Amino acid sequence: MATQTDTAGLLHPEAVAHLPPFIAFPGQPDWFLVGTGVFLLAAIVGVGVFYLKLHHLPDHLAHSGQKVQYEIVAVLCLIALFTHNHAFWILALLLAMVPIPDFSSPLSSIANSLGRMAGRSPAEQPPSAEQPPSAEQTPSAEQTPTTEQSPSADQLQTDGPVSTGAPNPTDRSDNKPER
Repeated sequence: MATQTDTAGLLHPEAVAHLPPFIAFPGQPDWFLVGTGVFLLAAIVGVGVFYLKLHHLPDHLAHSGQKVQYEIVAVLCLIALFTHNHAFWILALLLAMVPIPDFSSPLSSIANSLGRMAGRSPAEQPPSAEQPPSAEQTPSAEQTPTTEQSPSADQLQTDGPVSTGAPNPTDRSDNKPER
């Protein structure tokens, strides 16, 4: 700051001899303006960082949960950020705080258990309907089994009943009277 003797020629003759320290003399830097600008810039950055941290609070809460829950919460947070619609943010926060039950693990465990009961290993599972069979799985013309011609009516006639191994419901060999 300029001293009294240095500023004597700079001040108007009717001006007060003692000026507040934030008044800059001609040709001197205005430190109050510089300090206010730095404070304003720091305040804007600080409020912006706080806003973004608060805005992504549901993301941080849902990060330790399931992947599907995290993705839904992240999308809701982005929609809230770009539309300034607070209902999306509140919904994302509530969804992040409520744990979604895991339905896929028990269902896959049940499917694996049923597969083991049926005698299938996980490698023997049939291909899904969504995926076409690969070239290794499609039989070529050389590998295709030849089908025999179906028997004619003469070949099907036999002298007695044909046993298929299954019980015949019309067979009354147990000597029970019909009602």
